[in-house]
Amino acid sequence: MEKRKYTLRKRAETAGETRQRIVEATMALHEELGPRLTTISAIAERAGVQRLTVYRHFEDETALFQACTSCWLERHPPPPTPTPPPTATGAARPAEALTRDGLLMLYRYYAGTRRMWEVSYRDVDLVPALHGPMQALEAYLAAYRDALLAVWPRPDASALRATLWLAVRFTTWRTLADQGLDDGAMASLVARWAKAASAPKSGPGES
Repeated sequence: MEKRKYTLRKRAETAGETRQRIVEATMALHEELGPRLTTISAIAERAGVQRLTVYRHFEDETALFQACTSCWLERHPPPPTPTPPPTATGAARPAEALTRDGLLMLYRYYAGTRRMWEVSYRDVDLVPALHGPMQALEAYLAAYRDALLAVWPRPDASALRATLWLAVRFTTWRTLADQGLDDGAMASLVARWAKAASAPKSGPGES
């Protein structure tokens, strides 16, 4: 009986190791080639297994992507949604400064994970298995935007909401980074945009 338990445990450990090799291979190929160009054959070759072994562990591409996404996010967790920190005097920090700090955290995250987001945004419309992970990212960014919005005196201002939605997006960060701005400079710049957008307007079209 003990021998059988040992054998079953070893088989489970081996299966777990094989599964992890497949996930590791998938993550590496996604970052190198992008999800659209990553084939099951390439994953199997990188992992050192047969194609059938990949399908034995993952019933379809969606299941494989879910495992890959979970593992990747465990290693590259996005920053938590920002909250206004307490101050020693009890006085609230300016909304512009809080917005800058929140954006700086997000922009540093983008800087450290740029390649994976580039290929994911590039391929999302062509790879159905990417839709779930990217929808989850959209929900996270919406929550991040709302957390930044909440520190402003007029969080219902439509121009401010639109500006902060633009501010948290990877494509905005990449555009500014490609212009040579560092993360701190672009966070300060976009926080100033938010301050301008928060100003009351007397004309139509603004809350």
